[in-house]
Amino acid sequence: MNYDCAIVGGGPAGLNAALILGRTRRSVALFDDNRPRNGVTHASHGFITRDGVKPAEFRRIAYEEVLGYPSVRHWQEEATDIRKRDEGFEILTVSGRRVQARKLILATGLKELFPEIEGLHDFYGKSLFNCPYCDGWEMRDRPLAVISEEPGVMHMAKLLYNWSKDLAVCTNGRSVLTEDEKNILERRGIQIIETPIAAFEGRNGLLEQVQFTDGSSIKRSGGFITPKWLPKADFREQLGYNVTQFGGIATDEMGRSSVAGLYAAGDAAYVRPSQVVYAAAAGSKVAMTVNLDLTEEDFA
Repeated sequence: MNYDCAIVGGGPAGLNAALILGRTRRSVALFDDNRPRNGVTHASHGFITRDGVKPAEFRRIAYEEVLGYPSVRHWQEEATDIRKRDEGFEILTVSGRRVQARKLILATGLKELFPEIEGLHDFYGKSLFNCPYCDGWEMRDRPLAVISEEPGVMHMAKLLYNWSKDLAVCTNGRSVLTEDEKNILERRGIQIIETPIAAFEGRNGLLEQVQFTDGSSIKRSGGFITPKWLPKADFREQLGYNVTQFGGIATDEMGRSSVAGLYAAGDAAYVRPSQVVYAAAAGSKVAMTVNLDLTEEDFA
């Protein structure tokens, strides 16, 4: 089973890459374990013509379009191992399937690592979010918690002030704000709470209050939390590609990695901000690069 290109990851980046390669009549093997990171959210925003689309509906439409091209083959399987071969790459799936491809696009995205706070996952994707551009409009004018253990909490607080003036910055026991930053926030009437968070409380996924370890609490009807980001899949040991300081696959501006024939798109290359429209655009660009490189090889 030999293909022009294998794509590991079926999010917006991988799907848009498959779409472009299908339209260029390249044979494509697309692997997707059907566990999208945005599956917990009620809707995706910021993508023109698809603003507010449910993630499952977005995927349904995308696969209907992509698989309309006969040269694209899809397997809903996890790729567990990838090896570099003389003629390209060999992909091994969880079921034992082996597929050969001349080129490989990794579009496996990121996974989120959150602080261990009771109740967090009951509210995440419903009234707790990580991206203001994705969900800030829906949370506008509400009393919000800004939760982060990172110095970037200052940037997040300033950004969210566009959507709500009733903010409480919670650093979960960490001292990550400078005195100057605290003064700036306090002059705007923004609360700063450095006490560790004990629990999030509410009903049916709707946050009502944040409880702290000292017994105090604040009423909040939503919030934004900053996770740590990690690669969802890591094939560095097998493939030997370089990574960025953030852990993403290092690429040139067209998506080529340090390994010949290997490309990365979307969050796998730590494209920021982490939005559907950015990832889809990255997938399109990388696919064009793959097609160009295949064309040059075929004519060489």
